[in-house]
Amino acid sequence: MKATDFDKLFDEGQEDVMHLLDLTTTRHPNLESRRVNVDFPSWMVHSLDREAHRLGVTRQSLIKLWLADKLEHRQSD
Repeated sequence: MKATDFDKLFDEGQEDVMHLLDLTTTRHPNLESRRVNVDFPSWMVHSLDREAHRLGVTRQSLIKLWLADKLEHRQSD
């Protein structure tokens, strides 16, 4: 299908065009994972582990959640 035909179908909005897309190779810019090593003092790791256990998430998930929350708040300032 030509791009112009696809654009026309999409713009008209009368037909779902999702079945026409190949989503197997999609990428999400700025959402690709990158490994970062951070050293924490023991007391901090223990505190993170206690809080992660309390919330039922992994230490890594807790750190990601807290960092994302802090960064979102900084962007809104």
